[in-house]
Amino acid sequence: MTSQQVVIILVTALAAAGLSIFILKMIDRLRLKDAESQAKQLLERTEREMENRRKEAELALKERTIQQLAEVEQKHAAVRHELHERERALDKRQDSLDQQTDQVRKQEKMVEANQRRLSEKMDEANRRNEELSKMLELERQTLHQISSLSREEATSRLLDALERELQHEQGALIQRFERQLHETTESRSRELLISAMQRYGASHTAESTTSTVDIPNDDMKGRIIGREGRNIRAFEKATGVDVIIDDTPGVVIVSGFDTVRREVARISLNKLIADGRIHPSRIEEVVAETQKELEQRVQKLGEEAAQEADVQGLNPKLIYLLGRLHFRTSYTQNVLRHSIEVSFLTSMLAEEIGMDGRLARRAGLLHDIGKAADHEAEGGHPRIGADLLKRYGERPEVVHAALGHHDDLRIENPYTVLVAAADACSASRPGARRETLERYIKRMEELEKIATSFGGVAQAFAIQAGRELRVLVHAHETTDASAAKICHDIARAFEEQLTYPGEIKVTVLRESRHVEIAK
Repeated sequence: MTSQQVVIILVTALAAAGLSIFILKMIDRLRLKDAESQAKQLLERTEREMENRRKEAELALKERTIQQLAEVEQKHAAVRHELHERERALDKRQDSLDQQTDQVRKQEKMVEANQRRLSEKMDEANRRNEELSKMLELERQTLHQISSLSREEATSRLLDALERELQHEQGALIQRFERQLHETTESRSRELLISAMQRYGASHTAESTTSTVDIPNDDMKGRIIGREGRNIRAFEKATGVDVIIDDTPGVVIVSGFDTVRREVARISLNKLIADGRIHPSRIEEVVAETQKELEQRVQKLGEEAAQEADVQGLNPKLIYLLGRLHFRTSYTQNVLRHSIEVSFLTSMLAEEIGMDGRLARRAGLLHDIGKAADHEAEGGHPRIGADLLKRYGERPEVVHAALGHHDDLRIENPYTVLVAAADACSASRPGARRETLERYIKRMEELEKIATSFGGVAQAFAIQAGRELRVLVHAHETTDASAAKICHDIARAFEEQLTYPGEIKVTVLRESRHVEIAK
């Protein structure tokens, strides 16, 4: 390659390089212009957007300001309304206070006037009392002069007349109050008792208990007695009862105060007679076996009674004592069956008047528990039963029901009253109890004797098996009011002097007869 060609190539290369540089600069210039124009457009657009946002912000601020002003105006209106209402209320209160002040002034004036009138009336009353005292003294002196009676004699006559008048008024009051009580309580109490007794339909609880043992022949009596009486002595020692062997054919009598021991003796003697082997060692063996069996039976009877009455949580000792009541009778009425019946009746009466039926049922079941241990402790069965129940953690209502179901009837212990009512219902139902003829006659005589001891009574007749007493009074010695008082006093005397199941109705009759004969 020649130098000229190299130069041409170099010149060409340089020209191309210069042209490329020129083109690049032109392109950069064009790009710069485009960038400046874009930047200017972007700036203008940004300014427009900023202006729009500023305007929107100003509008929003104006709207918020307007809204806040509206809210403030509403609050101010509410405050103005409230202040206006308070102002009206204060005006009313001021008017009311003004009226009350006027009324107080008027009342003060009236009180002052009344005080003046009262002072005048008191002065007048004192003046009249003085005049009356002078007149009474003058009349007293005049009466002394006319009647020639001393002060003591006149006082005695006056007191006698006053006593007769008060007696008449007392009888009238008694008659009136008894009539009112009958009107308000008799129908309700009868309804409650009838409802409870109808709800509990139990069979009669009277039972005929016996302490006799049948023997196949009279030769058996000799075997029971044994040689020189050793068998009967061993039997009596083991059982704690008396065995009575007399001339009555085919019967041996077992006697003892403890009913459970008597039952053990009766069962043991029946076993010995059936077995035929009667001697001291066999007697002790049979009696011990029978005692164990009977204790289990007593416990089971107590559990069955508690379950039947639906009484839960009883102490095992109380359950055992309940079972013992099965062998105890009162006027031939089985005491355990009587206790169960009283339990249900008490519960029903309590439910009728809105009281706790469960507590009433518990009190009714345990009210005679003292009869199971009255041979082991001193005192009556109510006191013994209350001590037992208290010892074994029963509630005070249950304890007091056992203590007071015969005598101590207090209003603050309504369950005791309910138990007493149920006890009377159970004991006085027809067929529930039986009496001996001698006791029946004695009770009739006591009723008539107490009634005839009152003044003015002509005759007294006990009827309805002692459930009712008819009393005839002298018509010329009594009035209707005094007859009512005599009836009341006789009933109270029965309550204080006699012990009886149920209740006794006292009826006093006063009659005047006038007879004329036309000829």
